[in-house]
Amino acid sequence: MTRNLGPTDLKRLHRTWRRRGVPPLAMALDDVQGPFNVGAIVRTAAAERLEHLWLAGATPPPSHPKVQRTAMGCDRFVEWEHTDTIGDALATAREGGLQIVGVELAEGAQPLFDLDLAVPTCLVVGHEDRGLSPAALAVCDAVGFVPQLGRVGSLNVAQAAGIAIYEARRQTWVAAPTSGDGPEPDSAPAQTMGDNVPDHHG
Repeated sequence: MTRNLGPTDLKRLHRTWRRRGVPPLAMALDDVQGPFNVGAIVRTAAAERLEHLWLAGATPPPSHPKVQRTAMGCDRFVEWEHTDTIGDALATAREGGLQIVGVELAEGAQPLFDLDLAVPTCLVVGHEDRGLSPAALAVCDAVGFVPQLGRVGSLNVAQAAGIAIYEARRQTWVAAPTSGDGPEPDSAPAQTMGDNVPDHHG
């Protein structure tokens, strides 16, 4: 009978996945103002081992008490820095050899799964209502979106960020040969985190 994994099993599972090489992946937050959203993104970034987080403009830092309510201390596993502008953040990312991919419902955007995210990449997400700023869109090498089937017009920014991060990792995993000691496809437990913030993101 199937059972939930215990602490030792979880460590073994995560250790197996960490052995797989992945290209650098980072994220820039362009004026993401909801602290619960920022905390959720920080936690996802830590879980998927992002190289760096840039928090631009009015994005609150992980030290903010409300950010910590959803980050739950995971900021200690992620390198992050605050920049005055998103332009400064993305210039640094590009200097580091990362392609810049915006996550936004914008003209010319492609489904995320049609973009090549299995290369060094900095994903960019924006303000809960306004989305990515013109300054961010102007420097993106590509813009991707999450196809939606329902009547809701957009996703919460933390949800969109999580989907984009996972898609980048998924592309790397399916492109790489699977070692014999890798986990079975159905061996990983489902992981969820509540999100009660009503704001939305394209």
